[in-house]
Order: sequence, then structure tokens, then C-alpha cells
Amino acid sequence: MGPRLQSRVASAPVTLTTIRRNVDGRRVLERVGGRNGAPPLVLVHGLGVRGRYLMPVAERLASDYRVAIPDLPDEPVDVPGRGRALSEWMRAAGIARAPLLANSLGCQIAVDLAVTAPELVDALVLVGPTVDPGARSLLRQALRLVATAAYERPSLDALVAAEYASHPLATLRAARAMLADRIEEKLPSVEAPVLVVRGEHDRIVPQAWAEEVARLARGRLEVLDGGHALNFTSPDELARVVRAFLR
Repeated sequence: MGPRLQSRVASAPVTLTTIRRNVDGRRVLERVGGRNGAPPLVLVHGLGVRGRYLMPVAERLASDYRVAIPDLPDEPVDVPGRGRALSEWMRAAGIARAPLLANSLGCQIAVDLAVTAPELVDALVLVGPTVDPGARSLLRQALRLVATAAYERPSLDALVAAEYASHPLATLRAARAMLADRIEEKLPSVEAPVLVVRGEHDRIVPQAWAEEVARLARGRLEVLDGGHALNFTSPDELARVVRAFLR
């Protein structure tokens, strides 16, 4: 894949550029785009996938923000470690403070950063936040993932399957770390404004759990048509509610 990437989901106003940045001795791939001088917006990817599946919504938001999507490293595995990796990348990228738009496991990473380094986080958009305490097992999560796949775009299902297959052990370790992280204990300590967004057909994130996340974070909930990865399957609608929230 070349240095410039563009979503095939729909025509988009902005194409993102792929660059590599040195972060504490590690080369981190990131996708960036948008107007120079526009306010920053950082997107955080989920379990076992890289940031390219966030591009559909990022391309739509890049007309208003300077969007950036880092590919977080596989190590450290635990959520606090990945939160630190995100903070190190933000500082290396010169992003002093920004809203974070996260999906799935990325929500847990974003919440951890908002609690441990609140000076970096202007607001949180949590799209399909995991993991609800009622399904804290690999089997339950795997069954929910399969059930949700029917409501995602086939191109996303293929992308996720390919990425999982390319590094299965790292994905398994990350899944265990995801299950061990207790986001419900951190949400009440978040100081930034919070928007929770759930897909109507998301079987990974039940409606009751999405409502509980919004309640614990003193935020609000939006429900859109789509599955777990609204950033890919419903990017126009997600971009609309994100713009309204951040403004």
C-alpha cells in the first residue's frame, strides 16, 4: 500500500497521508490530514487492528480538524501501558491537548489516558466502548463479535479477519488485557466531556451497558444505525454527531 491512503467506503473530502514518527526509539506509523492550523483530533483504534479502519470517519472530519491516527504498538500489552504509549506519541507529535475519538478497546485506552494525563484530553468520543462486566470472558466476546459481524460491511469483516490472522498471539494477549481492564472503575474519574456512541445493531456493546458508560462518565449517549465500528460502517452519521458534540 502506498504512502497515501483513501477509504473505499465512500467519496471523502480529504485524503490522509501516512508518515512514520520516531517515538522514544520506536517508529510509529500514523495517518494525518486536514487543514494546517485546524484544531487537532486524535483517533484511537481497537483490538487487533491498525488505524486504517478509522479512516472513513477521519477523512470526513478532516475538513474541520487536523486529524491524526497513530498505530499503537503491540507492546506494552496492558491498557495503562498503551495509554502511556498514546501519551508519548502525542507529545512527540506536538499535540499538547486534543479530543480523542476511540473505538472498542481504544475507548479503554482513551479513558485511561483521560484519567492519568487529563491535561492531554480535551474531550472523549467513545464509540462502542468495551468491556461490560456482564461479559468479561473471551468466549462471550468472541460470540458477540460473530453476531455483530452480520451488521458490518463485508469489507470491514475481511479487513479485521486479515489483521487478526497476521498477528494472532498479539491479538490474544491484547484481548486478555482488554478483559482485565476495569473501565467502569475509571469512568467516574474522567473530567473531560464525554459522548458515548453506540450502533443500534452492536452486539458487543448492549444498550444497557452503553447507558451505564454514559452515566458513569456524566456524559450523554447517541445511538446510530450500524454495528460496532460506526467509524467504518456509518462514517457520515458519526462525523455529524462528533462535530455537533465538539462544537
